[in-house]
Amino acid sequence: MSTAGRYSPTTVRVERATGVTDGSGNVTFAWPAGAFSSPPAVTVGLQGASAFRSHSITANSATATTVNVLASAGVTILGIGVLAVGSPAAGVTVHAHAVGI
Repeated sequence: MSTAGRYSPTTVRVERATGVTDGSGNVTFAWPAGAFSSPPAVTVGLQGASAFRSHSITANSATATTVNVLASAGVTILGIGVLAVGSPAAGVTVHAHAVGI
C-alpha cells in the first residue's frame, strides 16, 4: 500500500433485489447470469408489519439465494413476555443486497 495518499478501490459486483414471500415464507432471488463466480455475501432486510419476524438464508449459490421468513406472536406468561413458535410469514417484502467476494 502506498504512503502517497492514494486509494485504489476494489471493484466488486453488487446486486440488489426485492421480493415478496410465498405461502411457505420463502422468496428466491435469481442473480443475473455471470454476476458472481462464487456464492455472494448476502444481507437481508425485512419490510412490514409490527409483529416479530425472523429470517434465514436457506440456500445461497452464485446464481440464486433463497430466504425464509417466520412470524411469531408474543405471549405473556405470568407477566413474562416470550415468543410463540414461528410460522411461515406469507406476503412479507424482503430486500436483499448481494456482494461478490
